[in-house]
Amino acid sequence: MSAGEKYVAAAYGVVFLFVLVWVAIIAAKLARLERETGELAELARGRRHDG
Repeated sequence: MSAGEKYVAAAYGVVFLFVLVWVAIIAAKLARLERETGELAELARGRRHDG
């Protein structure tokens, strides 16, 4: 493998790692949003039955 091929492989590795981290961050935000939405739905149901 030549030096140029090593640099290309390293660049692909860095990009892959960046995308992997980005997907993990988005997944964590989505999980938090789903949890908060569920909590809000429970609050809304509680208010509907109380009023």
